[in-house]
Amino acid sequence: MAYMCMIWLLLTQFLVLSTKTGAKVPAIIVFGDSSVDAGNNNQIPTIARSNFEPYGRDFSGGKPTGRFSNGRIPTDFIAEAFGLKPTIPAYLDPEYKISDFATGVTFASAGSGYDNATSSVLSVIPLWKELEYYKDYQKRLREYLGEAKANDLISEALHLTSLGTNDFLENYYAFPGRRQSQFTITQYEDFLIGLAGNFIKALYGLGARKMSLGGLPPMGCLPLERATNLMGGNECSERYNKVALEFNDKLKSLTIELNKELPGIRLVFSNPYYAFLHIIRRPSLYGIEVTSVACCATGVFEMGYACNRDNLLTCTNADEYVFWDAFHPTQKTSSIISNYLMKTVLAQFL
Repeated sequence: MAYMCMIWLLLTQFLVLSTKTGAKVPAIIVFGDSSVDAGNNNQIPTIARSNFEPYGRDFSGGKPTGRFSNGRIPTDFIAEAFGLKPTIPAYLDPEYKISDFATGVTFASAGSGYDNATSSVLSVIPLWKELEYYKDYQKRLREYLGEAKANDLISEALHLTSLGTNDFLENYYAFPGRRQSQFTITQYEDFLIGLAGNFIKALYGLGARKMSLGGLPPMGCLPLERATNLMGGNECSERYNKVALEFNDKLKSLTIELNKELPGIRLVFSNPYYAFLHIIRRPSLYGIEVTSVACCATGVFEMGYACNRDNLLTCTNADEYVFWDAFHPTQKTSSIISNYLMKTVLAQFL
């Protein structure tokens, strides 16, 4: 209880961020899944898309960009907090050039994970391919800025990762005959931690020095998981939340290990779990009314193409909801959690 009270104090204290100019971080570079995909999946053949209404209805111009949100996503708010720009563009978006990507870019793909088997479920971009895009980005950046300036930007840029939820919910638990036949849940957590460590080392080998390893949210509280938790009275699935906590502890330990192992690295663990859970448990403190279902359609299972603009059940004010669709937070929730992480973890890079 005392810990949750501390979370509340921090959240209220840091709800509004002041934009800082002349930041020490010249760019935000992002890897991950739908929590940080700004539209890369628009350019690949997959059903894991959100480039249609009502997605993006609260985004600038009411444009559905491919973000799984009614508006902006966490990395957009983080980039703005660093005084860079209000949105981070998707690397595969043809509307943007290397001059745009020089201050921030996301390689993330909705439906992806640490495990290659996870990305194959919805035929999305696997993490190894995100890394290949990053190498291509570095090449273009050197051509644009010159070798020395590009290398400086890469070493000073903040590299953010947000992965793992799909590995558990869309892979391990969704397909029992696949990874469950190979690993116990503890073994699978350790398998993913190994992949996460290798990925950070790969970024380090490419010149990245400032990095944030993102943790899991209370994934048992996602509307989709609550809807299927019939035996638990449609409350948060404690089984899934327990896995999230275990995995986050291992990510934190990995961060400590890699900081000791890799000279010059500044790796932090950004944990959204408790801040997210506090919003769900005490929504009225944030002007939020609905926590168990999402804004879109019935709010129980819809996401992606099931979340369509013609559904009359979709809420009119997403700011009153924790979740936008059955799997993703609203812009307001993303803003609160991003601001919290910014001030408690990422501020050291300012």
